[in-house]
Amino acid sequence: MTFYAYSAVKAVLEIIILWVVIYRTLAYFEGTRAFHVLKGLSYVLIGFLISQLIGLDTINWLLTKFFGISIIAVMIIFQQELRQGLARLGQQHLFNIAMDESEIVALIEEITTSAYKLSKKKIGCLIAIEREIKLKNYIESGIQLDAKISSELIQNIFEPNTPLHDGGIITRADRIVAASCLFPLSENPNFSRILGTRHRAALGITEQTDAIVLLVSEETGEISVASDGRFIPVVNRERLINILKNLLVVSDKDKKKTS
Repeated sequence: MTFYAYSAVKAVLEIIILWVVIYRTLAYFEGTRAFHVLKGLSYVLIGFLISQLIGLDTINWLLTKFFGISIIAVMIIFQQELRQGLARLGQQHLFNIAMDESEIVALIEEITTSAYKLSKKKIGCLIAIEREIKLKNYIESGIQLDAKISSELIQNIFEPNTPLHDGGIITRADRIVAASCLFPLSENPNFSRILGTRHRAALGITEQTDAIVLLVSEETGEISVASDGRFIPVVNRERLINILKNLLVVSDKDKKKTS
């Protein structure tokens, strides 16, 4: 391979790598306040490249200084988004607990049953299911219980005018570890104006962690599942069970890969 051919292949490889990195970054931040800032920075970058090609030395010097400052500014302004991204890179698996599939399915049945019974009564609820990222900070904001998950207990917790009905509950494996927990509200501008506090809380904790949240609307009785900062449509009980199974059940093949 000649020097020029090697240089051409190297340039194409660099372009492909940069394209993939930029695309994945924009896709990760899509719908957040960081997305529009990144779009603005991409326009500035294009202007910087054009100024280099044309030879606009003064503009090129100014943009070089701007990029040096902007790196620090981006790290400060978007520290939350960067922290979330690094945390997700460190995840090994979606649901890494010492439980077999039948036990997880049984828990899903209990949670699903409680959700539909609360839905019929139009009683709101928030159930956060912990996965790889620990929810210690949110657990400490509520009342610690450490009780075995059951449909009856979940319904009793969210019964109106009871001490624990405000906020959400957090489950870990087969236990309800805390109730009346406070979840962070979503900062996604696409949702903040159209959703109520309970929905924004469900999205908020899934934006900052890998938790799964089951939500029942107090106004409509509608059931929703939030994951990775997005809502997954729930049309019936069977669909809800399948969603939770797909998100939580670890197959034997996956267990072997992570062991």
